[in-house]
Amino acid sequence: MSTTPRKPRPRRTFSAFGDVRRMPSEYEIVTHGQNWTTRQNRNAAFEQNPSSPPNLWFLTYRDKSPLAVDDWEQFRDPDTLTYRAYVNLQAEAEAKTGGVLEEYAKAGVDRALSAGQVALLGALYTPSRYLVHGFQQIQAYIGYMAPSSYITNAAAFSTADLLRRLTLTGYRTRELQLAAPGAGIGERERQVWEQDEAWQSARRAVEKALIAYDWAESFTALDLILAPTLDDVLLRQFGQASREAGDEESWLLSKYLQDDADRRARWSAALVAFAVGRRPENEAVLRRWIDRWTPAADDAAQALGSLLERFGPTGWTAARVAAEARAARESFHDRLFESSAAGRPETGRRQA
Repeated sequence: MSTTPRKPRPRRTFSAFGDVRRMPSEYEIVTHGQNWTTRQNRNAAFEQNPSSPPNLWFLTYRDKSPLAVDDWEQFRDPDTLTYRAYVNLQAEAEAKTGGVLEEYAKAGVDRALSAGQVALLGALYTPSRYLVHGFQQIQAYIGYMAPSSYITNAAAFSTADLLRRLTLTGYRTRELQLAAPGAGIGERERQVWEQDEAWQSARRAVEKALIAYDWAESFTALDLILAPTLDDVLLRQFGQASREAGDEESWLLSKYLQDDADRRARWSAALVAFAVGRRPENEAVLRRWIDRWTPAADDAAQALGSLLERFGPTGWTAARVAAEARAARESFHDRLFESSAAGRPETGRRQA
């Protein structure tokens, strides 16, 4: 028998994925290893003095984050979105929202809205663009600081979703301003955001989240706490109350925007499952941050609920709004940690 060692096979173009037995998907090919600051064998995130401020920032708030796994590049977005797929998806979504806007504008329905619904729109809906812009900034930061291009891309698409929502809110603000002159819509949103008591808890929460510099705490604050809680108020519950008040357009637009929120929830849940599945100790890290940010989200939901109680249809109370938002978030969290626990030994599960 010959003892001559076999000549190694030439490495394939997808050898960056390791010793794989399958051809990577298009999603993986265009996403894998695209974050230069996480390149292999690096001395620091950027090619400059390791003690420079940018390198110290990434070292402190990303590389030494309490949420850690051995290889973040193994995470996958369950929707496997590429730029091309995202653009096609949202082109179809924009066609739907554009159709709604056009048809309702032709019918002149804004001029037929009740005084109570116009007041609700001006108090809760049109000022929400400030909150959404804060969410957008936080989501962009998460993507910028993320330890893998797979997370960066998912966060970037969610950032674009929030920009889409922000643009739509601005468009509707102008429509409502023209339909209801004298209602203050389009003129006093900044004053409402900065001074109205009902918005101050939400404003404090988003401003504090903007200085949660650890990338994973920022992710927890926004994608696991604030957005799931306040989107339940500003999308689902606002849409339902609007429909009860005869405002079908606001209900439809809220339902379309919910698709974006649901997609964000899917990749966020997948990231939690991945982090906890790879390192069970990460569950305690996440729960500690969840406990830190939950009171702020609950306070904000209660305060915003007071606007639905004041201007919404009969039966809407601040307590009801806060309870439903809290239940929606807790249901999301139950699914998060159930899916995480399913993939690891019983000894790694959190004890009640």
